[in-house]
Amino acid sequence: MKFSLCIPMYNEASIIEQTAKTLSDYMSTRFEDYEIIFSNDGSKDDCGSIVEDMKLPCVRVVGYEQNRGKGYAVRCAMLAAEGDIIMFTDADLAYGCDVIKRVADTFSENPDAQMVIGSRNLSKDGYEGYTAIRRIMSKAYIKVLCIVGGFKLSDSQCGCKAYKQTAAKDIFSRCKVDGFAFDFESIIWAQKLGYKIIEMPVKIINHRESTVRVFRDTARMLRDLVKIRVNVSRECKAMKSGK
Repeated sequence: MKFSLCIPMYNEASIIEQTAKTLSDYMSTRFEDYEIIFSNDGSKDDCGSIVEDMKLPCVRVVGYEQNRGKGYAVRCAMLAAEGDIIMFTDADLAYGCDVIKRVADTFSENPDAQMVIGSRNLSKDGYEGYTAIRRIMSKAYIKVLCIVGGFKLSDSQCGCKAYKQTAAKDIFSRCKVDGFAFDFESIIWAQKLGYKIIEMPVKIINHRESTVRVFRDTARMLRDLVKIRVNVSRECKAMKSGK
């Protein structure tokens, strides 16, 4: 079974060499068949070239020139991936490397699952190391999603999700959101398409300052949520009517 690991990146030149080396070392000792895909989201620095120049085995870079957003970068990598299991996580390896093997094990233990979602809300140490204000903001953010978007799982915004290949291709070929709401969109489509979702407890291992601008990004997220619900509802009706 082949495992694809997707890493979206935007202006990550300061950390990407270490990330690529760490992941290459980890994957090569734990998986017989794997690939690591770095998805360059129109970076203005040379992070894409840094990865390519390392010439690491089973590592490749995909991307485009114009910055589009994390959702677009993840979608680009997901649709390019060839693995039986396709996972994405952040370039700073916020959840560490061991979470990768845990994802693979979770699929093995739940053979009928099509999607595994990391959640910081399933264990007491999920938000360990967060500042009090960031913890409150994150939980409030998820609560808003539950109310506005009808979200029923415990953590839509965790940057650690994985899919069986069929589900990944089916879901991301339908997704349209380029920004942070892409997580929510992929989950909504998974639910609408009848894919079984498993939540897995995770916690932040490596902390760095958040790039989320609370008021601007929350407003954009809420606009995207409305668009997602309208778009998914319209497409589902079209699917049922055979159009």
